[in-house]
Amino acid sequence: MSIRVIVFGAHPDDCDLRAGGTAALWSRMGHAVKFVSTTNGDAGHHQLRGAELAARRYAETQEAGRRLGVAYDVLGHHDGELMPTLELRREIIGLIRDWRADLVIGPRPNDYHPDHRNTGIAVQDAAYLVVVPALVEQAAALRRNPVFLYCEDRFQRPNPFRPDIVVPVDETVDQKVAAIDAHASQFYEWLPWVEGNAHQVPAEAGARLEWLKRSRTGRITAEMRASLGRWTGAERAAKAQFCEAFEICEYGEQPGEARVRELFPMLRAG
Repeated sequence: MSIRVIVFGAHPDDCDLRAGGTAALWSRMGHAVKFVSTTNGDAGHHQLRGAELAARRYAETQEAGRRLGVAYDVLGHHDGELMPTLELRREIIGLIRDWRADLVIGPRPNDYHPDHRNTGIAVQDAAYLVVVPALVEQAAALRRNPVFLYCEDRFQRPNPFRPDIVVPVDETVDQKVAAIDAHASQFYEWLPWVEGNAHQVPAEAGARLEWLKRSRTGRITAEMRASLGRWTGAERAAKAQFCEAFEICEYGEQPGEARVRELFPMLRAG
């Protein structure tokens, strides 16, 4: 089975952080993955902005996509100003249909950043509507509703993230880090400045990769490791050092275990 996956993030680099390792695994297995940033990132820097920054960040996405083996689209909405409009919903429906997605991944709609929240709302609103032929008629409606998943986050209200599916990404974590490294404007400039730790950014390229691996690849909670054990077995779960987790959205196809393993063949292989 050829699997087609589309991942939505609010900014260039969001998809890489939350699903880069799993995307690389899908790509290595011959499946098709597309990342989409709903904004062009034109406000995410302390020195650059506007069209100049958007152009730089677009170039970074293309290099990150090359390193992961995925397609990478960037929509034209301004960073920090995204709203869950009908226009955005139509764009997302069209992208999901054009990609003929089996699996759609996006942020939960209760994140700290309004662009993240509004991307999550718009992706949720596309669920089900992607199969309605009378809407967005320029893109042929799907005959089967995809599975919709949320990326992991740390927010607790109104409800915490639930790690329904957990993928060990030790095999591709260095590839994920390389993709994050491609977003130099963010991880070596903007985020260290806004977080107040610019002095910690290493100067040497190899040291930078190790620094990113330590600081940007997340942690495995006890709940995530328990879920990982369900999918891969206790031995493999105990050995995993890096993973990515996803929650099943109630609005798309509701997959049973067999369907999950079909969509995540790296778990079936384990």
